[in-house]
Amino acid sequence: MCSRFLRLIVVAMAAAGIAMATPLRICADPDNLPYSNRAAQGFDNRIAVLIAHEIGREPEFVWARSRRGFLRERFNTGACDALMGVPQGMRGVATSAPYYRSSYVFVTPKSGHLEITSFDDPQLDRGRIGLQVLEENYAPPSLPLIRAGHAAQLVGFEAFGEQSADIVRAVADGRIACAVVWGPLAGYYAQRDRLPVALRAVSPTVDASGVPFTFAIAIAVREKDSELLHQINQALARLQPEVGAILDRYNVPQAAIAKEVR
Repeated sequence: MCSRFLRLIVVAMAAAGIAMATPLRICADPDNLPYSNRAAQGFDNRIAVLIAHEIGREPEFVWARSRRGFLRERFNTGACDALMGVPQGMRGVATSAPYYRSSYVFVTPKSGHLEITSFDDPQLDRGRIGLQVLEENYAPPSLPLIRAGHAAQLVGFEAFGEQSADIVRAVADGRIACAVVWGPLAGYYAQRDRLPVALRAVSPTVDASGVPFTFAIAIAVREKDSELLHQINQALARLQPEVGAILDRYNVPQAAIAKEVR
């Protein structure tokens, strides 16, 4: 009886011209705070929910680890409609206007008063330097560090999942002298765990070799989904104060988004 009643409601709504919006399926990592987790506690989870509701759809998270091959094997085969947290202009997808812009940061112990902002700083000679490992390679800041003669000092740390906070904790407890960490992760764990560390944005924002250390972060959709992209861009423009408040709550270090970026 219950299922028959529900079917009748659906038929009545269709007859009245009431469209039932399909869910907005968002691919999200089930264990990757501060961005997302299965309990939808990450800032990308919360922003995705805001956007889905703004465009009149219900959010539905599709749990998937976005590692090597993810775009080809999952996203572009239709596993989901949107993917949060990609660099604007990433190849193989269409990307929205950025919803934040952040950079790699130097993480140093507060007690040391090091104030490192440059890869040329002689204070980098003092001890071991932590770097996140992405797949099998160090994160982009490894390039200027190796060029400056610090290769033997580098220590790799997990960039994803439960252990991703360890690089910030290692600075706080003295296991390493400093670290270069993607800003949103460093800011979140420094605040959440009340760690005695200081964060300073890497400067300059682009390495001499052309490798950037600051990124405008956007939402990806499949290249053919131009209407969805338009809806997301409109929603982001309307939700700018709410999105900013979420990012502030998660202590995401933010850089200004250039006006020419669309």
